[in-house]
Amino acid sequence: MQIAVLRFFALVFLLPGLAGLVANASLSTHYFDTLPRTPVPAESRTVPRTLNGEVIYLTAAEDEQLDSLRYYGLRAFGVGMVLGLFYLGLMATHLERWHSTEDQPAGADD
Repeated sequence: MQIAVLRFFALVFLLPGLAGLVANASLSTHYFDTLPRTPVPAESRTVPRTLNGEVIYLTAAEDEQLDSLRYYGLRAFGVGMVLGLFYLGLMATHLERWHSTEDQPAGADD
């Protein structure tokens, strides 16, 4: 039961975290392709951001959106990875116990 709960929570963090990172990469690529390389004060595009070695200019809201996606995506993915490693450790322990009891001959008392 404990292993199933740990696996569930690992996936609950891993999958949305990965989705956030993919969304951040997709949005960054879209911004890189479409946004200006010089400031445009009339459109409030005055916040510089370096993507792929080039500076593009975003609005404050667009910059905040990219930061949030990256921040929460990385944190959720990291928590999911840690829980996943604990899950793998517990699975390895259970498999070792199972193999050690399986290898003993029937009726052998130690």
